[in-house]
This record gives sequence, structure tokens and C-alpha cells, in this order.
Amino acid sequence: MSTQGDRPKTAGPDDGPQPPFPLKLDGKVIKGFGRGSSELGIPTANIPISGLSVGGHEDVDSGVYYGWAGLSPSKATHQHPPHAQSDKYSHLSSGLQETLSAIAKDDSELEKGAVYPMCMSIGWNPFYKNTVRSVEVHIMHHFETDFYGSHMNLSILGFIRKELDYVSKDKLIEDIKTDIEVSGRSLAREPYAKLRKDPYLLEFEGKGEVAS
Repeated sequence: MSTQGDRPKTAGPDDGPQPPFPLKLDGKVIKGFGRGSSELGIPTANIPISGLSVGGHEDVDSGVYYGWAGLSPSKATHQHPPHAQSDKYSHLSSGLQETLSAIAKDDSELEKGAVYPMCMSIGWNPFYKNTVRSVEVHIMHHFETDFYGSHMNLSILGFIRKELDYVSKDKLIEDIKTDIEVSGRSLAREPYAKLRKDPYLLEFEGKGEVAS
């Protein structure tokens, strides 16, 4: 695992996820604290903390993780399938956008939903001194519209780092952007890239309403 500065370029073994990964959980996308887009410039899709009870993950460590996110069909997924890139999406490097775009180029089942690379945080967000634990997912893709009410299935494939506090918002943003790059490079490795085809990610029947 090579490094750049004091941060690893990838997380997890190169030959694929090891136990306890993959971890699978799901929930309906809900409104969170509203800070991701407005304050940090990094939008997140939140799911209820109760989603951690799926598969017995209530005790999963707080921290930053990466993996794949399946979204139920919605206006957002049909307008912007995973392979549609946007130059407005400035916090992913152009090389990484191209890599992830190549992974998703064979998508053909948008009527069933869409699968996206994601970086996620589970925890208390000590910088903001939250009083409740949250599950916040950054989908590595630019959307023109929100998808509140869509169902999201998550396959978590690896752990990046523990939850930290920060002396400034700029340091927090810098670390989050690095987390996103690490997530993308980690998912681009073949043993991880092929797991975006896991049927679970597009299984929404019986999980509540599908967004229109």
C-alpha cells in the first residue's frame, strides 16, 4: 500500500476485502444536518442510524469507510447515470473520474436503480459536537437534483481511518477530500470494482417505496 505524504493512497488489501467486510446495510435517504453541501461543499446522503441494525452492525466502529451504494430508481439516477461525469464535480481528480467512469461504462439496468462509488462516515462528527451518531454517505458523483426518499443499499468494503476532531473547517474539508480520493483509488482495484455487480445493491423490493 503506497503512500502520498502521511496518508495511504489506498485502503484495504489489494486482493480484495477481508472480514468483517463486506458489511451490508440499507435505509431510506433522509435529510441530515444540511452541512455537507452548504458548509463543506461535499454533499452527503444520510440514512437512519437504525440502518446499522441490518446484519447486526450496531457496534461497527466510528470512522470513514468506502464501498458501493445502490440507489433505487429516481429522477436523479435516470438523469445522471453513474457513467455521466460533470466538470462541476471539482473535488475528484480528473484521472480518478476517468477511472471510475470506465468501471461503470457497462451500466444497462437503470430501471432497477443505479450503483455509485461512495465514501461514508459513521459516527458523532466531533468537530460539530453532534449528540447523535449518524450515517452520512458521500456518493462520488454530481447530481443536479436530490433523491430524498430513494432507498439506498450499501456494501461497505473497507475502513479508511478513525473519526477525528479538527482545529478548523479547512482541515476537515482537506481530510474529507483525501478520504474521497482514497476511496476512489481503492474501489478502482479489480477485486473491489467487480463487487459493484453484487445483486444486493439493486434489490429494493420490500424495502419501502421506490422514489418516482
